[in-house]
Amino acid sequence: MKAFTLFSASLLISTLTPEIASAHCQIPCGIYADDNVFVTMHKDQETIAKAMKQIAALSVDPSKNANQLARWVSNKEQHAQSIQDTVAQYFLAQRVKIDESNRETYQKKLTLLHQITVYAMKCKQSIDAENAEKLHKAIGAFHTIYAGKPAE
Repeated sequence: MKAFTLFSASLLISTLTPEIASAHCQIPCGIYADDNVFVTMHKDQETIAKAMKQIAALSVDPSKNANQLARWVSNKEQHAQSIQDTVAQYFLAQRVKIDESNRETYQKKLTLLHQITVYAMKCKQSIDAENAEKLHKAIGAFHTIYAGKPAE
């Protein structure tokens, strides 16, 4: 009985506690290369755009497609959150330096990172494909200014 109570308490605590964002540690280990991070962000954006299309198509008969709708909505949310986490925990916390010598470039990077965060949020809120396209363009523009080369 005691083991069951302990198990139940553990299950309840793990269910009710917020999920902790899993991000790469903030030490300079060099495992995550910037190019890989951009590839992941672009894949997240592509997944969001595809999820929006699937949600729109499945919404024609929502009662028949309830499970698939729920899965696509959840998937869209997760990928948008992944982009927001990458912006906050990788670029803002680690990669974009406060003391950058070119203030104009620094401000442009911050502006683009804010746009990426906002467009990812808007992608969570709706299935408007325009938001996914704006997100794609903002990631591309940031990649260009950050890396000094066009996004792939």
